[in-house]
Amino acid sequence: MTRSNDNAAQLQQLYNEMRPQSLYPLWEVLADLVTSQPRSPALAWRWEYAGARDYLLRAGDLISAEAAERRVLILENPGLAGRSGITTSLYAGLQLILPGEVAPCHRHTQSALRFVMEGEGAYTAVDGEKAVMAPFDLVLTPNWQWHDHGNTSGRPMIWLDGLDIPTIRHFDASFAERLPQAAHPETVPPGDSQRRYGRNLRPMRASTADRRPAGQPLFHYRHADWRPALADLAAAEAPDPVLGHALEFLNPADGGAIMPTISAHLRHLPAGFETRPRRSTDGTVFVVVEGRGEARIDDEVFTLDDRDILVVPSWRELTLRATTDLVLFGYSDRTAQEKLGLYRAAAAGG
Repeated sequence: MTRSNDNAAQLQQLYNEMRPQSLYPLWEVLADLVTSQPRSPALAWRWEYAGARDYLLRAGDLISAEAAERRVLILENPGLAGRSGITTSLYAGLQLILPGEVAPCHRHTQSALRFVMEGEGAYTAVDGEKAVMAPFDLVLTPNWQWHDHGNTSGRPMIWLDGLDIPTIRHFDASFAERLPQAAHPETVPPGDSQRRYGRNLRPMRASTADRRPAGQPLFHYRHADWRPALADLAAAEAPDPVLGHALEFLNPADGGAIMPTISAHLRHLPAGFETRPRRSTDGTVFVVVEGRGEARIDDEVFTLDDRDILVVPSWRELTLRATTDLVLFGYSDRTAQEKLGLYRAAAAGG
């Protein structure tokens, strides 16, 4: 016993001497660093859209889009307090643009998506090309491309921002610039990229390069296009027992995910359908586009209603049940995990 106590005391003395040199024993913390399965600090959580919308509109009475640069309410995961993340790798926020406003033009190394929650007729401009938005459109502002937002309609416009801010912060790779003028000069007519690249085709030219970056030609995925495609899939086959009817948004340049660090997809669950439980390493943010239902995440049950936002952290068991026909939009860091050889998923019963 004396020898054991002696050894412990000597070890503690060794630790005390090493600490000022920023040296620490791995054997004391290895179990927390290399875990047998993911142990995300993020919590499963749901934000009711109606309540968040009310707070956002109240903020709109108190601060302008110009003064704020971006008038956004951060959807911060309660398990990640102070980190501005909805998961450990992703950010989410609700942004408001009021009639007549312009959110100033800037660019940054963070990749971003905008999923329109309500309003019609406002725009996001990317490198001077406007994408005029409608509810449930998906608009991208890829890494280091100039973008501004404006509202020339007569009603408020609200969308969900999804960015890889925590990922860029992890790599200490953040850069940003602001254009001297509020809006980028118009370079082509609105919707030009959607007309050129939105049908799984691209222009061929003998000598001149495309105006859009070759690796990221399309940045507007319209609800008017994706909703019929999802309906066609639902009419053609029975729902997958794990995912329901599911479609992924793709980059037409390479057939991969929409951006290097963010994947996005859609799901349709017929009324009364319940998925088999499933886990995956990509923490996922969902938006209710249509219908009602519930999500069981491990032992917690969340009701799902119009435009509610739900986060499912990494490796939590998810079961979805549709009360009425249920359509969900989701985004995650799946593509980044796949490139790093980290992604894993498992469904109950197979």
